[in-house]
Amino acid sequence: MRTPLLSAAVLKNWGAAIFVAAALTSTTAVGALAQPLPGTVSTEIRMKLERDAKLSVTETVHVPDGKTVKRTVPLRLAVGNGLERQYQVVDARVEGKGSANVSDDKFTTTFEGGQATLTYTVVGAVAPVGDALEVRWQVAGGWDTELDKVSVTFSAPDSPTSVNCLAGPVGSSQPCTSADLADGKGVRAQEIRLGAGDRVDVAIGLSAGVVPPNAVVVEQSGLAAAFALTPVSGAALGGLLVLLLGGVALLWYLRGRDAAALASGVGAVSVLVRDQNDRVAFASPDGVLPGQVGTVVDEHVDVVDVTATVIDLAVRNYLWITEVDGHDWQIVRRNPADASLSGYEKAVYQALLPQGVDAVTVADLRTRRIDLAGVRDELYADVVEKRWFVRRPDAERSLFWWVGIAIAVLGLAATVALALTIGNALFGLAVAVGGVALAFGARSMPARTKRGSELLEHVRGLRGYLHGVTQDDIPEADRELVFSRSLPYAVVLGETEGWLAKFGQQDLYWYGNASDFRRSFPAFLGALDGVLAQAGHLRSLRT
Repeated sequence: MRTPLLSAAVLKNWGAAIFVAAALTSTTAVGALAQPLPGTVSTEIRMKLERDAKLSVTETVHVPDGKTVKRTVPLRLAVGNGLERQYQVVDARVEGKGSANVSDDKFTTTFEGGQATLTYTVVGAVAPVGDALEVRWQVAGGWDTELDKVSVTFSAPDSPTSVNCLAGPVGSSQPCTSADLADGKGVRAQEIRLGAGDRVDVAIGLSAGVVPPNAVVVEQSGLAAAFALTPVSGAALGGLLVLLLGGVALLWYLRGRDAAALASGVGAVSVLVRDQNDRVAFASPDGVLPGQVGTVVDEHVDVVDVTATVIDLAVRNYLWITEVDGHDWQIVRRNPADASLSGYEKAVYQALLPQGVDAVTVADLRTRRIDLAGVRDELYADVVEKRWFVRRPDAERSLFWWVGIAIAVLGLAATVALALTIGNALFGLAVAVGGVALAFGARSMPARTKRGSELLEHVRGLRGYLHGVTQDDIPEADRELVFSRSLPYAVVLGETEGWLAKFGQQDLYWYGNASDFRRSFPAFLGALDGVLAQAGHLRSLRT
């Protein structure tokens, strides 16, 4: 009769040995899993909640040989609505290669190669949450290196009711690798591969009355509190947003009105008029002069505005322009400035030919200091007088610039004062930001009146006339005068080349000794622009 392989005798003789071997194998495997990987940093944290609500913590830190690591834990944490929760760490000490330092707002530890044990006590970890208690502590965080593993255990005078373990960057809601109630007798949690700067935050629920709560929540202090988002500062930011959006909408409306006036769909305006003798003449829209056109279009007095005015003065027989030897030009006084000229035209006339000077060459102007500040002031005053602008465009921009700067300075002063006193410094910062926005927006602040915007439409129509008119539209007897009267407007609107191609003539009543007017005149414009640009006060290019 065969004896069964697993007979009672066999179990009696071998069972104990098999059990011992299995236990040893299991113990060895668990021990291997518990050991940190070579060359990595890991920590094992044991927390015990005492009956007086203090949290005793023991950390065993493993650091590779030759390496130094540091950890910084904040002891003041914002909890919203301008409040912060304060923790206190006491009795911190390190056994092994390391050190611990505690201040009012942070807990700093340093560990060198090997194994060290850190012990400390946390006061303020227990807070009431509804009808229960919550123990909360950032068991790991602020490390300047990656941790291979963080292991956590927790015990308390009574069984915990819940555990919530978060790991990863501060503010994230990523759960830990594992967290459980350890059969209801405590808490176990673990995080694998914690990145440098990341944290492990453990919150454990307890029944009410197990220990007295000791959490300390106060109003934030320092700069963090001063710049916290509160109902007052939030209202200030909201008001600033409304103002900024309103300002953008206003600029969009006003600038859009002007853009529409210059839209390509506008046709040519009627600038050619006939008298009772059927003679054709040029009449600018709204009586606008060449220099005024440029200023109304871009709200600046530019060199080209003055150059076009010089051409217009010659066309109207106040000046005579003639070529001279050496690729130069002479500007000659033909008729004195009279009451028919506007203030800025007289200023241009005087700048070129001051009292006692009847003729000047462009070369002479290069060596003579010309002051065009008076021309600029007179031209700005002129466009205001014509009611195309409410006030001088440069004064309008300057006004908003300085108002914006003043508001920004007051806002910064208010920010500092509020930060050092009652808080809500965001209110002052919002005012400062609004002032800066106003200062920078001043460059785009429109100053035209409705009449000025309407003139833009006529200017667009004037461009249409310069593009569309042909020689056949003008009787031969009137072509020289119409060409000449239109030429300054072509100059200021950048249409000189096209206008010369249509009507350029070699013999003109206001321009003498031209071997080839179509070549000579652009050269004269370039030379005069260069001289006027050197004089300063005006922009050399239209933008």
